This record gives sequence, C-alpha cells and structure tokens, in this order.
Amino acid sequence: MINKIDLIARWLLGLIFIVFGLNGFLHFIPMPEPTPESGAFFYALLKTGYFLPVLKLTEIISGVLLVLGRFVPLALTLLAPVIVQIFLFHIFLDHSGIGIAVIIIVAEIYLAYTYRDNFKSLFGKHTDK
Repeated sequence: MINKIDLIARWLLGLIFIVFGLNGFLHFIPMPEPTPESGAFFYALLKTGYFLPVLKLTEIISGVLLVLGRFVPLALTLLAPVIVQIFLFHIFLDHSGIGIAVIIIVAEIYLAYTYRDNFKSLFGKHTDK
C-alpha cells in the first residue's frame, strides 16, 4: 500500500511542475515584474533559444511521471538540478517565490529519501574492476 504522505508529496511536486511547465508554453499564469537581476537572468536563458523550451518540457514530462507514479526515481533525478536552481534563484535573485521553492525542495528531498533504495548505487563505494 502506498503511504498517503508519499502520494501527496509525489502529486504535489508533479502538479507543480506540470502547471509551471505548461505555463512556460501557454502563459496562463501572469508573472510578477522581475527584479533587475532576475530579469537579466531570465532574459539570458531566453536568448539561448533552446534552454527554456527544453527546461519546460523536462518539467512537464517529469511532473507527469510523478503524478502517474511511473519512473519516479528518473523523474526525481531529472528534476533535482532544476529544483536546486529554482531554490538558489529565489535565495539570491528574487525572494518573492521562496515559499514555493522551499515546498518543492522539501518534497524532492522527502521523495528521494522515500525512494532511497533506487539511489544506493550512486552513493556506494565503487572500485575499478
């Protein structure tokens, strides 16, 4: 039986990334006026031409995997660097979204711990054969 807290954390994280990933393409959530620093950062990502679409597609796919409960360790792995950057962005560039950043980093850490058996080989001592 799936623990209810695990299910809530998975769904919460998944839905957050589905919604904000889709918003990157459909723009249905109005974005607040950026600070000069956060605006410069966002504009630099936008100017690459490829980064934001790849990022948003990764968020959507990972979010769907979390909601469906399929390939959860893969989804958590794909989202880990995204979540770290979101958290650091809100610490250093724009404090207004720190609440959601804390929620997603806590959910990610909780789920990574819940699925820790899937990550054991990443943290084990390996020797060359």
